[in-house]
Amino acid sequence: MNRRFSRVESGADLKDYFDRGDIASRENRWNFEVAWEVANKVGGIYTVIRSKAYVSTEEMGEQLCMMGPYKEQCARTEMEEMEFPRGNPLLDAVNALRSRGYKVHTGRWLVDGNPQLILFDIGSAAWKLDQFKLEMWEKCNIGVPHLDIETNDAIILGFMIAEFLEEFRNFAIAYSQNNELSAPRIVAHFHEWQAGVGLIVLRTRLVEIATVFTTHATLLGRYLCAGNTDFYNNLDKFAVDEEAGKRQIYHRYCLERGATHLAHVFTTVSEITGYEAEHLLKRKPDIITPNGLNVKKFSAIHEFQNLHAVAKEKINEFVRGHFYGHIDFDLDKTLYFFIAGRYEFGNKGADIFIESLARLNAMLKHEKPDTTVVAFLIFPTKTNNFNVDSLRGHAVIKQLRDTINNVQQAVGKRMFDTCLKGHIPGPDELLQKDDLVKIKRCMFAMQRDSMPPVTTHNVADDWNDPVLSSIRRCQLFNSVHDRVKMVFHPEFLTSTNPLFGIDYEEFVRGCHLGVFPSYYEPWGYTPAECTVMGIPSVTTNLSGFGCFMQEHISDPKSYGIYIVDRRYIGLENSVQQLTNFMMEFSRLNRRQRIIQRNRTERLSDLLDWRTLGIYYRQARVKALQAVYPDYVDETTLYGSRNNLIFSRPHSEPPSPSSSRHTTPAPSVHGSDEEDSVDDETELKELGMK
Repeated sequence: MNRRFSRVESGADLKDYFDRGDIASRENRWNFEVAWEVANKVGGIYTVIRSKAYVSTEEMGEQLCMMGPYKEQCARTEMEEMEFPRGNPLLDAVNALRSRGYKVHTGRWLVDGNPQLILFDIGSAAWKLDQFKLEMWEKCNIGVPHLDIETNDAIILGFMIAEFLEEFRNFAIAYSQNNELSAPRIVAHFHEWQAGVGLIVLRTRLVEIATVFTTHATLLGRYLCAGNTDFYNNLDKFAVDEEAGKRQIYHRYCLERGATHLAHVFTTVSEITGYEAEHLLKRKPDIITPNGLNVKKFSAIHEFQNLHAVAKEKINEFVRGHFYGHIDFDLDKTLYFFIAGRYEFGNKGADIFIESLARLNAMLKHEKPDTTVVAFLIFPTKTNNFNVDSLRGHAVIKQLRDTINNVQQAVGKRMFDTCLKGHIPGPDELLQKDDLVKIKRCMFAMQRDSMPPVTTHNVADDWNDPVLSSIRRCQLFNSVHDRVKMVFHPEFLTSTNPLFGIDYEEFVRGCHLGVFPSYYEPWGYTPAECTVMGIPSVTTNLSGFGCFMQEHISDPKSYGIYIVDRRYIGLENSVQQLTNFMMEFSRLNRRQRIIQRNRTERLSDLLDWRTLGIYYRQARVKALQAVYPDYVDETTLYGSRNNLIFSRPHSEPPSPSSSRHTTPAPSVHGSDEEDSVDDETELKELGMK
């Protein structure tokens, strides 16, 4: 897969161009970013646009404007409405659209960077829908069914944005001539097929604007993978028109394919998605534009380790309540694994995760019976309410803690008073019979005959639920003898959750390993988020993140990135490989896990938008050069990106005694304590040398 496609390589980082739009303003260069999820939280693209907003505004300043649909429920909390300054061509173009009867909202997005926003009220232009559809049919031969509301909205938004950009170009030319500026150079970047309608309209109306189209996942690919097909081994065999027609998305597929071929520059978020686009959309991407995150670095290396310890204790609290009456395992020797995301059972790899956990359970019983793994599955689905047994457990644990705190205070007071009188108190003087009765009553309340539940909620139609069905098939029922305990949490984590009381980010920090053995994952933000927080993760060579890590890291496993092969080997072998990875991780002692987390956190620079944003800049430059041949930019002087290649860690031993060749070396003194890291090469590895 590596370097199958045309990639633009650069030795520069985006932070080299952070001038708040000074150069862009002098060059009269404008950038518009268009997506359905601008200030409108729907899915993963919202995360991409939102997290990239800071570096985009640092680079382009007031020459950047983001555009999308106006959704009042989201915009009310995400947008600060304000008008553009007088004399600005943006204001003139907005007023031109308002004069046509369109409602247009302008302001700033309340995220890092505060980029300029233009949101279009789709309902205000719905009266022109038939006219828009007629133009789409006459120029592109694409017909849209009347009852497809989502596509109708995409058509209206696309035409409104195209008309705005056309007006903006005219006003920008006039503004430049009046102020003796160079001719404006405008680039519009469209994300996904819903925004791609605007690109099609611009190109068919012959508006001189450079265009970039990014697909984060092909429409047909999502549908084909959901149908349990052998997707990647049959990509070159699919009759794409027929397959789209069978699924009643042919018109959407045509819009996506039209935007792909009409764009001056076409990009995808990963090479695996580029391979998919080559066969389904019939165009190779010009540039791969990987997704990044806003990485907040800590000044001291131990800070994120401390955050892990704090968050882990909060998860310990949940485990004490959920498994009350069955806490027959040592929480200090318990590992927390998790999987999270949209509830796409097969695409997200939950099927092989549960199967591998069953095998891991058998291996731990035989090899490491004192180690326990608690596996969390966080997939939002329809529920009736919280599981009463789970809620009761937390109430019982709270009662026990309150009782013991009261007894502690009473014992402390008695000890103080007795010592004050000049003699050492005896056991009977400290712990009275009344105190023992209170403690015993709490302990009897903790007893239960049933096993701890495998889910925190009452799942609707639980007999047909795929996760619960797999748990039943594998017989992972949280029995006393199981070394792998299951917790299915069918809703997203928030700090107001009565069971966990922590948000998703804190939960991730408290876990030991994220497991994401996805079959269809165009990028993979969940393992990327784990990486920037210093949490090791399992991914696959069918996810964009996994392919990216394979390309840029000499030995991903030594950095805590375990990559399961789901492409070139059979399903049974993939399950066995995942089981071995999890068992390998379970063998690590505490010190080895600390060293591995330090290594994983080092990769955060690799996933920072300051590093990866350069690819988006290069895509824009390439599009500008296609429309304005005289435009020259220094980022076109492509070189090697050696600063993105992570070599094998210095402390990597050739053959450690207690683990395989890519795990951290055990301590010479056999200690599991963090302060026992005293080997010179380990200190160098931990950044303390």
